[in-house]
Amino acid sequence: MKGFTPTLLAMALAFSSMDSMAAADLVLLNGKLYTADPSQPSAQAMAVEDGKVLKVGTDAEIKALADASTQVIDLAGKRLLPGLIDTHSHAIFGGLEMTSANLDSEENVALADLEKRLRGWRDDGTARHGDILSVAGVSSTYWSKAEELGRIFNNGEWAKVPVVFMGSDHHTGWANQAMLDRAGVNAALVASLPEAEKGTVGTSKDGKPNGFVVDAGWDRIASAMPPVSPEELLRAGEAAVKYNNSQGITAWMDPAANAAPGEAIFALKPTEKSVGVLPAYKALADKGELSAHVAALLVANPKSRPADLDTLDKVRQRFQGIPNLTLPGIKVFADGVLEYPAQSAALIDPYNNSQKRGELLIDPAHFGELVSAADARGWLVHIHAIGDRAVRDSLNGIEQARKDRQSGIAHSITHLQLVNPKEFARFKPLDVIASMQLLWASGDEYTLDMVKPYVSAFAFRYQYPAHSLLQQGATIAGASDWPVSSPNPWQAIHQAISREGPKGVLNADERIDRETMLQAYTLNAARTIGLEQRIGSLTPGKQADFIILDRDVLSVADKDLAETRVLKTYFAGREVFSTPL
Repeated sequence: MKGFTPTLLAMALAFSSMDSMAAADLVLLNGKLYTADPSQPSAQAMAVEDGKVLKVGTDAEIKALADASTQVIDLAGKRLLPGLIDTHSHAIFGGLEMTSANLDSEENVALADLEKRLRGWRDDGTARHGDILSVAGVSSTYWSKAEELGRIFNNGEWAKVPVVFMGSDHHTGWANQAMLDRAGVNAALVASLPEAEKGTVGTSKDGKPNGFVVDAGWDRIASAMPPVSPEELLRAGEAAVKYNNSQGITAWMDPAANAAPGEAIFALKPTEKSVGVLPAYKALADKGELSAHVAALLVANPKSRPADLDTLDKVRQRFQGIPNLTLPGIKVFADGVLEYPAQSAALIDPYNNSQKRGELLIDPAHFGELVSAADARGWLVHIHAIGDRAVRDSLNGIEQARKDRQSGIAHSITHLQLVNPKEFARFKPLDVIASMQLLWASGDEYTLDMVKPYVSAFAFRYQYPAHSLLQQGATIAGASDWPVSSPNPWQAIHQAISREGPKGVLNADERIDRETMLQAYTLNAARTIGLEQRIGSLTPGKQADFIILDRDVLSVADKDLAETRVLKTYFAGREVFSTPL
């Protein structure tokens, strides 16, 4: 009998394992599952237990895991995907703009109509922030009309009322004279600015500010606006979580979580008290309402040195152990924005009109030290780089970290509007993820009217070069930069495939396929935010974050992808958004 003990023990363990497998809380049958797991990319059904994926497989395999207590959902052939992940979303800021006056990037509203709308927003209170009137989501197409804006909003009923129009890019804006006075922005200030900053405040021929501001100039206006209360930030967070869940988004990277609305984000010099929107995320988690994974990054000043990371680490330590909130690293601005008249993105070849090369915010001589120091701490580095020079120097910084050690940490560069072809092949060996907002890859007023005339033809050819990067082995991750643009992933996926806009196609050679984009918003994105072991695919053992869609996004026509609707969103196996199936 003694010799049979191992066999009996093995049988007992096997039956025990089967009993535990049979305790599925939820099974979903008769569906079309896209798992994003390369080892098992598709399946018919899935079992969920204790908020995690138990198993994916055939209907028969999954039915065997159900008992009388199991909730059973018949998908009726519908498409099920992992929850989608946005690798660059200022979600709390997006929530604020949802409840405030917002032009929503409308590009052709006449100035008379803009004034009419401002009156309405003033009267219903949505534009009021203290005694200041502000409107968000304003297209950069207005900034070339700075003098005309002044003729309207510096006179009459607006003469003594501070008015601010906030650019949809969150880098630019326009302020009337009353607001310029409030912020101390005048001719004397402009004259005193260092040469690199002079272009951040627009001026008239007489040298006086005309109201247009960009980057550091915008910071001066924003810092003169009333602070947002903790209660307002919490309400914004609640709205942001609900809206993201409705879009099928169950995780995002917040790339500026230690910056609060109105703080000088582009020249932020963080202190231990720079906690930004982190308290709002904590408050959401405390209420059990953070139904998304948030990877919150802390902005480091572009000129930071390794020792400065100690200050950021003290902030990180204050927000450890909060459910669904991680603080995996830092974000750095390498430059500004590309479109006219801002032109603060750093270029290799100068802008055609000014013969200037934009403003490189990082110090190439020392940036590698900063990236390597963060990498040594186990932190990821996420870099804003729009111009091709900023991209090159960002890669150089990451290259230094890779020479110092092979940590396996996935650093990323976001935006990537212009990339020199010499850099394409550097992404893969340096293990740099391309976090791209491909909703912007459109033939429209921005790319064709406000960029193309002002940059070299060679540089313009490689605008949002998704296909070129992919061909050279780069990993692409999906991102929105909400509220700069919509967080709707399906619009971005459609745009990445078509690259069509109201004024034509933006470089058809850079189109990419839908399967690449689905991976960009799932497993690739999970790695970008440092959570690939927990989410990003429907792999047994990972958290059961998934969505059910109204159409089969792997087979519908390209033109129908943008209209995809999410029917249900689940977070950790719990339904957090639903429309009728």
